[in-house]
Amino acid sequence: MSSKVICILLCVFAVSIVYVQDIAPKYSNEFLNLGVGAEAYGMGNSIVADVDDANALYWNPAGLVGVNKWAEVSFMHSEYFAGIAKYDYLAVAHAIDENSALGIGFIRFGVDDIPNTTQLIDNNGAINYDNVSSFSAGDYAFFGSYARKLKVPGLSLGGSAKVIYRKVGDFAKSWGFGLDAGIKYKRNEHFTFGLMARDVTSTFNAWVFTLDEQTQNIFLQTGNEIPQNGLELTLPRIIMAASTRYNLGSKGLYAGGEIDIDVTTDGKRNTLLKLNPFSLDPHFGIKIGFKDLVQVRGGISSIQQFSNIDESQYWGMQPNLGLGIGFKGFSLDYAFTRLGASDANYYTHIFSIKLRLDKPKNAEK
Repeated sequence: MSSKVICILLCVFAVSIVYVQDIAPKYSNEFLNLGVGAEAYGMGNSIVADVDDANALYWNPAGLVGVNKWAEVSFMHSEYFAGIAKYDYLAVAHAIDENSALGIGFIRFGVDDIPNTTQLIDNNGAINYDNVSSFSAGDYAFFGSYARKLKVPGLSLGGSAKVIYRKVGDFAKSWGFGLDAGIKYKRNEHFTFGLMARDVTSTFNAWVFTLDEQTQNIFLQTGNEIPQNGLELTLPRIIMAASTRYNLGSKGLYAGGEIDIDVTTDGKRNTLLKLNPFSLDPHFGIKIGFKDLVQVRGGISSIQQFSNIDESQYWGMQPNLGLGIGFKGFSLDYAFTRLGASDANYYTHIFSIKLRLDKPKNAEK
């Protein structure tokens, strides 16, 4: 392909991004940008280049080729805002052969037992608490991923297809579909590079709202618009990553780190570099470990501006700390991170586990 053709394609892509911004809301399907695995949280979500386990189906499917066991299972549960919101992740990866692997995964972010007070006041204008019910709002994503090593040494390619289901009680639901693609290149024992294209084809969610006549009247009386059926579009996000690792002597001690840069395409965001239509959000992490037994992590993410009461602005960031312990195919990871604005005390503890399983003996016969 000539350089002129490449330039034309890049121009067409940029023009199309500017156009679809008019129909694509910002922060669509944001629950899919929270991250998975306490190991990643401890590194400030800087793991796209280094990931080589079951969590790769989310971070960079090309990393699935690093799964060298018959099966690998990863599970994470976390709670936000004093347990109001719950976030769960489960993934299973399988090494097909020495050159390829596949994985399946599931994510749920939900808030349960939400009071429905739309019928609190009955037709006679009286308050009736018996009319108060509850509902759940849940976001679900199902992943199917495949990765394969290419002929170039150290180079692998992977992709993930995802089905998205979002439901708000009996009032609204949507189905969506999207594709992710990733590349990983391990140049040598010290440097690894990664490139992840999330929602590479853009992800579409078709919303259907079911509101009875009484609920619609309440919306109108309270000055709220009645939602209409329609499509929600999630624009591509490109993540560029580079990681490094060095042995500290010959006793199994090592140190490493990674820097990732998220490039969003839905217009200006509150990030370090606010451009239009692209915004750049760098984040990085470091780690020190001993063999596969223990690893200490730290990272910086969410570098952005915040406003004081007097409307003056200042720069803030989100610190992250983590610890990992492994023994005979079992890994326990922990992360301590902060949510919300940089001056908010919304700290949370995140735990995740990984199991590496050999092929059952009876299956080998």
